[in-house]
Amino acid sequence: MSGAKKIQPLADRVVVKALEEAEQMRGGLYIPDTAKEKPQEGEIVAVGPGKLSDEGNRIPMDVSEGNRVLYGKYSGTEVTVDGDQYLILRESDILAIINH
Repeated sequence: MSGAKKIQPLADRVVVKALEEAEQMRGGLYIPDTAKEKPQEGEIVAVGPGKLSDEGNRIPMDVSEGNRVLYGKYSGTEVTVDGDQYLILRESDILAIINH
């Protein structure tokens, strides 16, 4: 069982696997890890059931597993499961779905 399958987000939270940024810029300059910004693009690997409304009805999520998304630079909570890093964030922290 992969690390992502071990994480079941609650309510309107999602688990995102950040997509790796390229190691080099144009011109072949190497960018050390300490100088890189956090990736802001990732793939959703798990989705919670949705938030409950004040009336007790489940509000369905607008995102699903496999969606590539953009999220705020400092959003969510980073976790490590089985050596893999994931980000748990609320659906409202997702800025957009990337359609290919």
